[in-house]
Amino acid sequence: MQPNRMKAKLLADQPALGVSVMIPSVQIVEMLGRLGFDWVLIDCEHGSIGIESVELMVMAAEAAGITPIVRPASNSARDILQVMDRGAAGVQVPHVCTADDARRAVASVRYDPDGRRGLAVGTRSADYGYLESMSEYVARANREALVCVQIEDAEALDNLDAILAVPGIDVFFVGPSDLSQSMGHAGNAGAAPVRAAIERTFDAILAAGGVAGTPCTSANIEALKARGVRYLYTHLTRLLEQSSRTILDKR
Repeated sequence: MQPNRMKAKLLADQPALGVSVMIPSVQIVEMLGRLGFDWVLIDCEHGSIGIESVELMVMAAEAAGITPIVRPASNSARDILQVMDRGAAGVQVPHVCTADDARRAVASVRYDPDGRRGLAVGTRSADYGYLESMSEYVARANREALVCVQIEDAEALDNLDAILAVPGIDVFFVGPSDLSQSMGHAGNAGAAPVRAAIERTFDAILAAGGVAGTPCTSANIEALKARGVRYLYTHLTRLLEQSSRTILDKR
């Protein structure tokens, strides 16, 4: 695991801009790094990315100077362990609805005394054991790994204060799509009740001293940064659409 430059930016209250990728492609990750994005979200929840591709995409991210964060398929210790051992710099854990869910995510990412992540000799995340002792690796991994939990369910809103109080979480990510569905407005994150819930959640995260995250577009990124949101990403599909429109509209 390399130094987590994206986490360092967040700790310095600087925005970190990433791109969500749902298809297995080391070349796309490499391109995003060359373009200057801070981080890439390798999405195993909604995408078609298997564990072998995760490892290769993480390697590409490291080589291109972009921080690899993985969204595991679920908040299970096994799913999180698999991507962390491949060298992910952190995870963005979906559907964290309770404080117990949040504690489970933290425990799956970090080693003792901060968690219960399984420890093995020779993993890629530990540089195969060639560069430092196991105890040195454990300390470094606990320091550098990023834990982001997704607040995207009505149940999570009811338990928000308890989730925010869980130690060891670096980012609280507000997921507007699933939140809209959970609140009875599927696909309409702009519906007044959903919009109000998102704003209240941002307020609570920032008031608790946490780092807020959410997806962004070119149209709203400045407003989100002014709002205090620091963990931001757009989607690869949106980037392709916008750049395509620039050309296609000139036909």
